[in-house]
Amino acid sequence: MSTPGAVSAGPWRVAFGQLVRTRTALAGVAVLFVIVVACLLAPVYASRIAHTDAYQSNISGTTVVDGATVPVLTHSTTGLGLGVTPIGPTWDPGHYFLGADNQGRDVMARLLYGGRNSLTIGLTSTLICCVLALAIGVVAGYFGGPLDALLSRFLDVLWSVPVYLLAICLSVVLLSGGLSVGPVHLRAGSLWVPILIIAVVYVPYMARPIRGQVISLRGGEFIQAAIGVGASDRRILRRDVVPNVLPTVIVFVPLMTALSMLTESALSFLSVGVQPPDASWGTIINDGLGLLYTRPVVAIAPGLLIAATAIALNLIGDGLRETLDPSAKLPGGG
Repeated sequence: MSTPGAVSAGPWRVAFGQLVRTRTALAGVAVLFVIVVACLLAPVYASRIAHTDAYQSNISGTTVVDGATVPVLTHSTTGLGLGVTPIGPTWDPGHYFLGADNQGRDVMARLLYGGRNSLTIGLTSTLICCVLALAIGVVAGYFGGPLDALLSRFLDVLWSVPVYLLAICLSVVLLSGGLSVGPVHLRAGSLWVPILIIAVVYVPYMARPIRGQVISLRGGEFIQAAIGVGASDRRILRRDVVPNVLPTVIVFVPLMTALSMLTESALSFLSVGVQPPDASWGTIINDGLGLLYTRPVVAIAPGLLIAATAIALNLIGDGLRETLDPSAKLPGGG
């Protein structure tokens, strides 16, 4: 029995309380927090600890291993002697902790800087995608008619094209000359190129379920009652529709962030994502492709970070779904 005069907790506070009691979600938050903080401290690590420039080639440089000065790159002594072998992991944070790539750059420093770009692209593209999908899904589902038909056919066209094929096509077009819209000019190497591409290609994956939920809400008694008393469409959308679909959007955020990061890594691995001199986990994997047999850590380290981040985000997404989606608590619920 509730205490007289006590104020009941709001739904968001109840949901937050349930979320913090979900161990898997907390584990995901902890892992993601460590990765994000480490990447944010990339300039500190590069300048104060490793004393290196993550973007500057160091072909003829040297470092210290066990008190001895050794070259960062060793020229090959087999075959024609044209190749080089980078120094391997020293496990010394101040001297090439994870070794060097084929340009003599510190792999650990590049991992942290690349993580900043990968996380930024993943989160920013997800937020843009959520806004676009929410607007399209709410408008199409609420107003229906020709507007719904037009927006639905647009989503069908995007849906019909394979994600990576569409992303690669857009990347090639934008990377060839950038994009100019009025006074806004997007240069070819800008991080906004993969951000906008990933945001656009995943709009149908969010907009369609949002549209279906809005159609279901549109037939609800509380919406019909609001229409019956003469409430404006703007008020109904702001007070009744959007708040009811917002939990769905929130559940999508961590899941779509993980998916966006994986897409960015794939595009960067194919050299149509993040462009030099910028780096991301995908570009570092590409850099390590030719070193798989001699210095596999160059490609393995960013792959492990991508996997850890994606798993953490999915754990958070599962926790949010169980907290905010009532159907997830029912037997057999999605």
